[in-house]
Amino acid sequence: MIKCGIAGCGKWGQVLIDSVQGISDKVTFTAGVTGRKERAADYCAAKGIDLRDDFQELLDDPELDGIVLATPHSQHAEQVMLAAAAGKPVFCEKPFTLDADDARRAVAAMEGAGLPLCIGFNRRFLPAMRKLKGLVQSGSLGTIIHAEGNISGNGALRYGPEHWRASRDESPAGGMTAMGVHMMDSMIGILGRVERLRAVSERHAAPTDIDDTTFASLKFESGVTGVMTTLFATRRLWRVQVFGTLGWAEVRDETILEVRMIDGDEVSVEDFSGFDMERAELEAFADTLSGNVPYIVPNEDVVHGIDILNAIERAAAEGSEVALP
Repeated sequence: MIKCGIAGCGKWGQVLIDSVQGISDKVTFTAGVTGRKERAADYCAAKGIDLRDDFQELLDDPELDGIVLATPHSQHAEQVMLAAAAGKPVFCEKPFTLDADDARRAVAAMEGAGLPLCIGFNRRFLPAMRKLKGLVQSGSLGTIIHAEGNISGNGALRYGPEHWRASRDESPAGGMTAMGVHMMDSMIGILGRVERLRAVSERHAAPTDIDDTTFASLKFESGVTGVMTTLFATRRLWRVQVFGTLGWAEVRDETILEVRMIDGDEVSVEDFSGFDMERAELEAFADTLSGNVPYIVPNEDVVHGIDILNAIERAAAEGSEVALP
């Protein structure tokens, strides 16, 4: 059983805790720290989590095998480097950082210390997404020519001005930081690295000063083209579709995989409901700490995703095509 301390016991931190606490035989949370301690005190007490006063107390605790970060994005790089100095493995929520240079420094710190760093791109664990990747890589869809992704929700309509996400500093390119990086990572995982892109990011309906409509046209290094959209002021949606010369495959709502081939009218639809992706990613972190298996998301993909986030910001601001490093 891996014992973890969690930094950030707000809404998402509690989702992570609930996914494993008292359920998993691989990982448990025994300590925590959060920005508004009084708001999480009762919850942490009920979950058997010792709520500490500051982050350093987690790093100094010899009983903790790893640190989980569910803190604001802008804090991640510094916290990861502090964990590296303290000899603590880290599971970090996405986006890893908001700046690619910060991401590289943080990854280098963890690698230099010989410590695992695992980023919470939980959609990579979804059975439907893993099967979609298998269809692409096996050649079942023929030569891949294009992909479309859309991850959307209504967060921008719900954030008040006091919410930490309701600022351009924490939410550059609107929904890209809260949601779009998940879709981008999924597309990287299936199709590889992006070579260049164009993007638009605008505010149409958000009550606070963040964009709610962001989309990018992508050119992958493989030559495949793609479009990724993230809307921050509409009903929740997850959709990724890959087109090949033999047919196409689409994952909807994270659980439904539909495949249609050119030859024949048969439609294949599979439902993978009931899978807990938060538990899966935390147990994968535990497996990595135990030395059993490498984590499913390579850190080079994570850094590339932040390069893409920064390129989308730049392309949207300049109205130009931007090449990726």
